[in-house]
Amino acid sequence: MKDIYENPLITRYASRQMAELFSDDRKFKTWRKLWIALAECEKELGLNISDAQIEEMKLYADDINDDVADAQEKLVRHDVMAHVHAFAVQCPNAKPIIHLGATSCYVGDNTDLLVMYDALDLIERKTVSVIDNLATFAQTYKDMPTLGFTHYQPAQLTTVGKRATLWIQDLLIDLAQLTSIKQSYRLRGAKGTTGTGASFLSLFDGDAEKVKALDQAVCRKLGFESSFSVTGQTYPRKFDTIILNALSLIAQSAYKFSNDLRLLQNLKEIEEPFEKSQIGSSAMAYKRNPMRSERMGALCRFMLSMPINAAVTASTQWFERTLDDSANKRLVMPQSFLAVDSILNLYLNITSGLVVYENVIGSHIMQELPFMATETILMEAVKRGGDRQELHERIRTYSMQAAERVKKHGQTNNLLDLIKADASFGLSDGEIDALLDPADFTGCAAIQTQDFLESEVKPLLIKYSEYLGQKGDVRI
Repeated sequence: MKDIYENPLITRYASRQMAELFSDDRKFKTWRKLWIALAECEKELGLNISDAQIEEMKLYADDINDDVADAQEKLVRHDVMAHVHAFAVQCPNAKPIIHLGATSCYVGDNTDLLVMYDALDLIERKTVSVIDNLATFAQTYKDMPTLGFTHYQPAQLTTVGKRATLWIQDLLIDLAQLTSIKQSYRLRGAKGTTGTGASFLSLFDGDAEKVKALDQAVCRKLGFESSFSVTGQTYPRKFDTIILNALSLIAQSAYKFSNDLRLLQNLKEIEEPFEKSQIGSSAMAYKRNPMRSERMGALCRFMLSMPINAAVTASTQWFERTLDDSANKRLVMPQSFLAVDSILNLYLNITSGLVVYENVIGSHIMQELPFMATETILMEAVKRGGDRQELHERIRTYSMQAAERVKKHGQTNNLLDLIKADASFGLSDGEIDALLDPADFTGCAAIQTQDFLESEVKPLLIKYSEYLGQKGDVRI
């Protein structure tokens, strides 16, 4: 449809897998799954519910009569009760026991948690797949020297692969947060309107043990060991904040990567993939803009703004619950997952086709290496009998001259020529050149990269090996 607004997270960026998780179809089918689970557990605990009623519900579990539900919601202005009505239209024998003893949040909150847990699993798989791509890149380029930058000014050399380990390490931190959340997966359970179980206590004639058993049984039937021990009407909204903070961490990591790559592409050292027929600019036909990295940054910025919504919602819930969480939550939670899914889609695509220009990297190194090599030259000259203080002053003077030549006149760095021409250093041209191998200025970068990949990344990739062939559909 072109005549109304459509969310670009759906139409342009996110995968179909993630969009389906937050679809109405998924939500309403899960509601029915929860109603069936509740009826089964209530029957097992002695309530007068027949097998025929449950079988009737199961028959229509995935056959959502949306037209009936939509019409009813216009009348009653309550989505859950509209779907209770629609389900009952299909299941007249089960009508008396659908939603028995439950509150709207029984289906609403438990469904939200189930969907978010599946969405987190998809995020986890894609994050691991990005790490896999970056690990391959780091291994390939662990020995390739490149300029390091601090304050975006040239600094000591590192390697292309070592720099990639910084991107990986950020994602490992993010993955650890996802793992921590997974370890605390639980449901809201079946606790009644304000979390006291009062309606179920009435159904079970005051048997509190059966109320407790119902809550546990529903969770187990849905594949979980437990629910939140105590709740109001909803599960603690602070849990949404925890989830969004974890998603925000991934966005932070991706944002840094995208900015680093944009800077590297400006330097013409590393570029993101660029299709043969891709257009970089409508005006400047020669341009190869880093549009995927830029899009990633834009989506990351959007994601970074999301956690504050959950934090404010959690802070402003009154007593057992207020409904001002609902509209905000409908917007923020799905769109946050869709945004991070979109970010990871881009991250996967970019890291699967990075282009490295070794000669440009080498040229940039040689523009700066003369300055970095002066201490090595000084030490070697002193070993040959030179005066450390005198030679230090000569290097300082020559360095100022060379810097002026580069900055003021736009000429090449001639520092080495000045040193070679000065007999005080007692070194031949060849001996000085031999001191200028960039690999000798990268410290332990290659070793650190290899150790990091072996000790931290390889075990992770083995653990998640089943995921690596399931990166999902990626829309770019």
